[in-house]
Amino acid sequence: MGRLARRIVHARKPRYLLSGAAISLLGYALLALLAAHQAVTGLDYGVRTWITLLRYEFLNLPMRVLTALGDNLGLIPLIALGVAVLWRVSRRWAIALPFLMAGAGALQYVAKWAADRPRPNDAPWGFPSGHVLSLAVFFGLVIWLVATASHRRRRWRIAAAIVAAAAVAAVAFSRLYLDKHWLSDLAGGLMAGMAYLLLAIWVVEVVIVDRRGPTAPPPKTSG
Repeated sequence: MGRLARRIVHARKPRYLLSGAAISLLGYALLALLAAHQAVTGLDYGVRTWITLLRYEFLNLPMRVLTALGDNLGLIPLIALGVAVLWRVSRRWAIALPFLMAGAGALQYVAKWAADRPRPNDAPWGFPSGHVLSLAVFFGLVIWLVATASHRRRRWRIAAAIVAAAAVAAVAFSRLYLDKHWLSDLAGGLMAGMAYLLLAIWVVEVVIVDRRGPTAPPPKTSG
């Protein structure tokens, strides 16, 4: 029964990935439209006011350290570590990861340029959050690979997924805390990152891998 369920999921994988990418992209487009027309201003300002009540002097340094995880200072070591770990688990993803993250960087700049929305501190290019977009791609891939690793125990897969999701949430909160982004900026980064990631997974695991065709069986040895 377990094998049958896995076969059904594998057969429907392209549909799930493309549907998820389309839904995420639609969510991003809707959010970008609302943000452009200032339809989410009330929510953004409400959350910003609430965050000001949580600011304490002793939290400033930890938040700056935490938010650095989404900067180049944090992303480059993460990517290097990811390649090293994946090299023993999945060579194709070890090779694809740097290109995936480079594409995420290019995507965020294009999206920021197109939206041209200021940040809460009036600095330019706030929407979408590049930190959240990049980390959603990186840790989203971690969640995908862990969730589809059938040789791992279920509780370890769940624990790893929770840790990865918590890392994205923590950095997103640090961006609010440091007054670098509106809440809608973070949501936009998450939607754009998920759309991009799901499409990338479809390309790597469906277009490239599943459509290679059957490989020839190894030659039989005599004796």
